[in-house]
Amino acid sequence: MDLPRPLPISGINAPVWLVSDGAGGNDRQVHALADAMQLAARSVRVRPAAPWRWLAPRLTRAGRWAFPRRLRHDLRAPWPALAIGCGRQAALLTRLLRQWSGGKTFTLQILDPRVDPAHFDLVVAPRHDRLDGANVIATLGALNPVDDTWLAHAARAFPALAQLPRPRTVLLVGGPRRGLALDAAWLDAVIARIDDWRRRDGGSVLVTTSRRTPAAWRERLRGAFRNGCTCFWGGAEDGANPYASYLALADRIVVTPDSVNMLSEACAVGVPVITRLPPRAPAKLAALHRELRDQGWLHADDVDLSTLRQPPPLREIAAVASKIWHVIEATRPDVGARLLRAGERGEGDRAKRARPDGQRARRRG
Repeated sequence: MDLPRPLPISGINAPVWLVSDGAGGNDRQVHALADAMQLAARSVRVRPAAPWRWLAPRLTRAGRWAFPRRLRHDLRAPWPALAIGCGRQAALLTRLLRQWSGGKTFTLQILDPRVDPAHFDLVVAPRHDRLDGANVIATLGALNPVDDTWLAHAARAFPALAQLPRPRTVLLVGGPRRGLALDAAWLDAVIARIDDWRRRDGGSVLVTTSRRTPAAWRERLRGAFRNGCTCFWGGAEDGANPYASYLALADRIVVTPDSVNMLSEACAVGVPVITRLPPRAPAKLAALHRELRDQGWLHADDVDLSTLRQPPPLREIAAVASKIWHVIEATRPDVGARLLRAGERGEGDRAKRARPDGQRARRRG
């Protein structure tokens, strides 16, 4: 489901470029940050050609030829004031924009770019990436747009879901990834636990899968929970994706342990979040799970929900946006001035205004 965001702008004069490889998690993070900063932006999706794709963002020589002709035409002055990239493929373009523009473009990279952070003006990376640098802003999880307004809008998108009996247990399903032993037996154990809750508490089960979910898992989940009130979304054949509405209407969320994005979004809702992390998980992923558990946002599937004390939602993006504005205004007033002028003039097609008073309010928070 697409939620409201600053209207897109296009063309070489766009003051902000949002760069990603098109993967859902990366795309959501660049747009969420631009929204939090109140910036209208041009979306640029990149898939560099070989050999740059294999070595991105380390290989920069003759880098213009990594991109299709239509984008190459725009790789010239006037350069964007700000480029926000997410993911390794996007990091190639954000790194090159800083180089080609002679530093005129302020480059901000989300996630570990796999090169020295000094190649960018700022890097926003989760703590489990263990990235050090004077220009690194550390977060606990992935950036996301989840807040009260986002959830209220999402709840209205599928009004029939609000009529389902409570408690509503939402199951967010990713899939196996390198180093993480998720198999059919593991999935069966998750289904059995949710079935236990449903028999005890009644209510509804709302299931959604992702692109990484194996076909066999989809079929298993489509046939699960037949004795209760169940909603299932397994892909475009099931209509519009109700993922955001599921989050908005959840009383508890069960999430597979593989996706940093889904874990972060679930923990931003403000309801209990439960997962089942198998032994010998990758060190970085295990570190994220451990910190989320220690802070009270994440729980094992044997948690006693009746005595659980729920902490405030995990919402980091407003603070991150405020820090970025502070750095831009303190170190690159020319960039800050251009971004403000763009908002005041409505630069591009009906660009959303980025107001100085809005920025100051964020910094006070």
